[in-house]
Amino acid sequence: MSRISHAVEAILFRSRFLLAPLYLGLVGALGLLAYRFVIEFWHLAEKTASMNASEFTLALLALLDLTLLANLILMVIFAGYENFVSRIDIATESKDRPHWMGTIDFSGLKIKLIGSLVAISVIELLKDFIELAGEAEVGEGTIWRIAIHLTFVISGVLFALMDWIADKREFVGTHK
Repeated sequence: MSRISHAVEAILFRSRFLLAPLYLGLVGALGLLAYRFVIEFWHLAEKTASMNASEFTLALLALLDLTLLANLILMVIFAGYENFVSRIDIATESKDRPHWMGTIDFSGLKIKLIGSLVAISVIELLKDFIELAGEAEVGEGTIWRIAIHLTFVISGVLFALMDWIADKREFVGTHK
């Protein structure tokens, strides 16, 4: 029976490597995002002289949006792979290793992800507000974006609160 149990546990433990292709897919998505960024930057460079300040600001915000999305993807790749698959040993010796790499647990990753989503939704709202400048009425799309943004903010606060409560319980449990 222990051989069967050992075999099952070995299969389960090694199954974590099934996540590796998903992270490689995210690397591909990061490449596509970088390509999209270059295209958007090129369009901005071509049209800068003919744009008014509002249009220019909107184009810059779109670039910022893509950059934040890329940061989010990179965080998920590094933290997800290190938390669920294996340590990235090649980064251990690198002087370029991000300071947070290897230190973000699943809880920290959730908080960073929701923080990134809040930042991205803020940029989308800012774009809406710039486009609405001088208009008397807010469109239904903007109202939905505000609702989604508030949902992200509330979710982030609730995640942080749950982590804080869990940390307090662990502290009390270890100091009895």
